Amino acid sequence: MQRQVFDALYSEAMILADEARTYFDEAGRVEREALDPLIRVSFSCESLKVTTRLMHVVAWLLTQRAIESGELLPRDALDPARRLGDAPVTDAALLAMLPARAREMIGASTDLHRRVALMDEAQDMPEPDASPVRSMQKRIANAF
Repeated sequence: MQRQVFDALYSEAMILADEARTYFDEAGRVEREALDPLIRVSFSCESLKVTTRLMHVVAWLLTQRAIESGELLPRDALDPARRLGDAPVTDAALLAMLPARAREMIGASTDLHRRVALMDEAQDMPEPDASPVRSMQKRIANAF
């Protein structure tokens, strides 16, 4: 079941990345040119933030796939370099000044990152039905 969730999130991330690339390279370019010069710069920064969020999600999901396939150990996913990167924050006031499609891309990438962040954080939590002994064994195994 978890594999299906990861695959669905990966597909969602890749589709969103393609939609964002298409928007920011094509239609978004026309919309950007119509903006005030300072907002135009912010628009460009927001396109980079969308890309950053999505690439963090894709990298995290690829790590999960590597664990699932046995290429990495589960404890490897706890290495800070393999954890989900922080999502760049978008200012709400700026968001209101951007074109509707840009707001949609920003919102979708933020939402996807938030959902994957919950999964990443869950790696730190013991399984609810796990015994204290098993929990300690897992922690020791992850340490080595």
